[in-house]
Amino acid sequence: SNRRWVNSNQLFVVFAIIFPAFTGMTAGVGLSGDLKKPGKSIPIGTTAATLTSFVVYFFIAYKLAASASSSQLLDNQLIMGDISLFGSIIVPLGLAASTFSSALGSIMVGPRTLQAIALDNSIPIQSANKWLSKLRKKDDEPVNSAVITCLIAFIFVAIGGVDVVAKIITMFFLVTYGSLCLISFLNHFGSSPSYRPSFKSKWYISLLGFLTAFWVMFQISLLYTLFAFVTMTLLYLYMDNYHKRRKGFAALFANTLFKLNRDLQIYLQKKKSSNTLKDDWRPSAICISKYTFKRDNALNLIDWISFKYGFGTYLHLIDGYYSKETVIQAEDEIKRLINNLNSSSNVYVDTIISPSTTSAIAQSIQIPGISGMENNMVIFEFEKNDPQDLNDIIDNFRMVNAGGFDVCILASSHKPIVYKNGIHIWVRSFDTENTNLMILLGFIILGHPNWKKANIKLFNICSEQEAESIRNQMNELVETGRLAITPKNIEVIIKDDSKTVKEIINNHSKDAGLTMLGFNISNFKNDNTELFEGYDEMGNILFVYSNDVKVIE
Repeated sequence: SNRRWVNSNQLFVVFAIIFPAFTGMTAGVGLSGDLKKPGKSIPIGTTAATLTSFVVYFFIAYKLAASASSSQLLDNQLIMGDISLFGSIIVPLGLAASTFSSALGSIMVGPRTLQAIALDNSIPIQSANKWLSKLRKKDDEPVNSAVITCLIAFIFVAIGGVDVVAKIITMFFLVTYGSLCLISFLNHFGSSPSYRPSFKSKWYISLLGFLTAFWVMFQISLLYTLFAFVTMTLLYLYMDNYHKRRKGFAALFANTLFKLNRDLQIYLQKKKSSNTLKDDWRPSAICISKYTFKRDNALNLIDWISFKYGFGTYLHLIDGYYSKETVIQAEDEIKRLINNLNSSSNVYVDTIISPSTTSAIAQSIQIPGISGMENNMVIFEFEKNDPQDLNDIIDNFRMVNAGGFDVCILASSHKPIVYKNGIHIWVRSFDTENTNLMILLGFIILGHPNWKKANIKLFNICSEQEAESIRNQMNELVETGRLAITPKNIEVIIKDDSKTVKEIINNHSKDAGLTMLGFNISNFKNDNTELFEGYDEMGNILFVYSNDVKVIE
């Protein structure tokens, strides 16, 4: 009746002090090298030790609670000797035996652990590895490692405060247990075929162990937790840098991410029929170019699109048939391409080997993009000063259009891009499909840091009678779509019969960072390339074709 809960705020402090007394159950792990069948003995021994310890500690706690009052437990740390049969003799002997066994266990386990680390060449100093890994010939005892272990123990003893030492030791025990649980979880979740443990556990138990260990660490002491984290992280980074060829956490995380990515893509595939996914349009663009190392305009464009709102895949085309030589060339060029990429780029880059651009496009557009979404946009590119690829682009456009893709054709210019001059979009009131797609693309491109000081300008060429109506339509589109386009950036141009449309566009957009123009299938009748000609004074031009209407919500 007089029992009460006191000093609850000191619970984790007490836990930190007594925790090292619970770690003896794992002593067998450190002696795995001396066991005949460690894969069988360690799980059974550790589990049995854990259960035995739990039962013993439970009955000790029960005995103390039943036979002593709260005040006696608080005032007399050796109350067990008073309430036990022959306690004055048994309890001191038990304390001595417990202390001696703990010390003996540490002396046996610690040196063997250090010797195993040195034998694995984990210490960056080879002479240290050689010295610490030596065993005494007559009994195979790691004497050198034992000397270093004792020196470390003496350093901690010199600190003086038992509570402080216990906290530090608890932190390193917990960070070790937590790391082991994390490694077990990642191996379980990553499903690596090289992970074949003799004793199988459940992934959620490993995850729970990891989260619990690190949660308890922060509850005990933020300072000691950060100290343990920093120390272990620095040691890992140093050794990982020294042993660059070894698989570390990177391999574990890679396997986990591969599996997670697979699961997400399968989930998205099953949800394709969902109207929610269909209506929420965003570009998933793919671009194939063999001119990657001659000009980077197409790569820059797909980088702008995929930086924040969209997804982009860029394939560097290697002309030729698949062979050992072209595979080696592909490996070299993908490394070069990745090294040339900006560190902030979100474009997925790869190579594709094919004897023709058409076959490369036909293969690539059938494969889902890196995000798991089906590709819905194809980007072509040609150089304005040397439009030799235009006929191929027109032929490939027909094939891509048959698959229901949106198409962007970039006319590349050597003229420097002045980002602050913004994006100019030339629209037509009757061309809703292309207009909406161009406006959405303009908004998406402005999400890239290069365009942070830019804005979108809308232009429409019409007769004087249509001017007022068209201006109202454009203002309404901007307002209802919540687009970052101000009325002053909407310009309705009265058509001048003395000037061609191309002359008007050249005059207004010659300094634009990027100009967008819409086109349709009829522009390609009889393989006519006139659509792309006559813009010599301008910089990059993006010709846009929308396969269907994009709703600006």
